[in-house]
Amino acid sequence: MVKIEPEIFDFLKELAINNNREWFSANRDYYNRVRSNFIAFVQEVIDRLAKENKYLKGLEAESCIFRINRDIRFSADKSPYKTNFGALIMRGGRKNIHRFAGNYIHIEPGESMLAGGAYMPPTPWLNAIREKISEEPERFTDIILNKNFKRLFGEIENDKLKNAPKGFSSDHPYIELIKYKSYNVVNYIKDKDVISDDFLDYVVRVMLAMKPFNDFLNECAVMI
Repeated sequence: MVKIEPEIFDFLKELAINNNREWFSANRDYYNRVRSNFIAFVQEVIDRLAKENKYLKGLEAESCIFRINRDIRFSADKSPYKTNFGALIMRGGRKNIHRFAGNYIHIEPGESMLAGGAYMPPTPWLNAIREKISEEPERFTDIILNKNFKRLFGEIENDKLKNAPKGFSSDHPYIELIKYKSYNVVNYIKDKDVISDDFLDYVVRVMLAMKPFNDFLNECAVMI
């Protein structure tokens, strides 16, 4: 069973202090070593999830893992590298971030998390989600109020519109759920748990707990 090695945190901490191309180039082998560990871990997560999700069968970790290079074209911060490892496990991999709901692994010193849902869905998909919540409110609330779901994720963590979106009345009984701009949930993790022997089992368990939530959102995605 693959585990996240403590070295991954050592690398990211050093990168945060030395976020420049010269240091990164000199430590390329170091980076490749910890990245390989992350790839192997993500692949095992995918393979386990694929037993419960046919759309993940044959998915390769490389298509899910984000590049460490930052897009600095429009940023005041010109640091060339991210100080985290991230992977988006979903149908088709990370390229489909705005097409399907999925699972996200984020490894960063003091900021690690597991997340899922629909991040900044395009307007047609967002509208479809809102309509589906309006049409099937009990099903959606059963998912997000499930005891295990709430224990792992708490509340949906996203910004809301100030007013009811177009087509919905402000006195709609589920208007607060309909106002969300994105539909995501997050499970925060301590560094010591990330490098524990049972982290892989924990990740799979958390992501399977997200599946009904993602399935609901993805039913709307295939409609648009």
